[in-house]
Amino acid sequence: MDIRPIRTKEDHAAALKAVEADWDTEFPEGSPEGERYEVLLTLVEAYEAKHFSLPDPDPIEAIKVRMEDLGLENKDLLPIFGTRSRVHEVLNKVRGLSVDHIRDLHKRLEIPAEILLKKYKLKTPRAKKASKKPQRKAA
Repeated sequence: MDIRPIRTKEDHAAALKAVEADWDTEFPEGSPEGERYEVLLTLVEAYEAKHFSLPDPDPIEAIKVRMEDLGLENKDLLPIFGTRSRVHEVLNKVRGLSVDHIRDLHKRLEIPAEILLKKYKLKTPRAKKASKKPQRKAA
């Protein structure tokens, strides 16, 4: 297969087939076959990024995914949020992220700031049930 730009679904399918055929092959460094494979893979990635891009996750989902990637637990966020209850509130979307939280999460977990700055819906706290105390009668 000649290497050329991937412009159509058919081009993409053919390029994928070529990439998959060599997926487990270890090419010698600098070999023409290895360089061809790298170029083809780059073209496939570029086409997929343009045509199949996924929307960014909401900030809380991004935090949870990054925590999982790094093997972190809720307690590992204490230096950022200060208390266990604050960690719980943020991760359960009861409390929003502050600017300081966003800075720390970006720096410590390397989550892109543009993802952390996205708006997301907070859960509304449950209203307390009205008590059934008898009402006083006016005199």
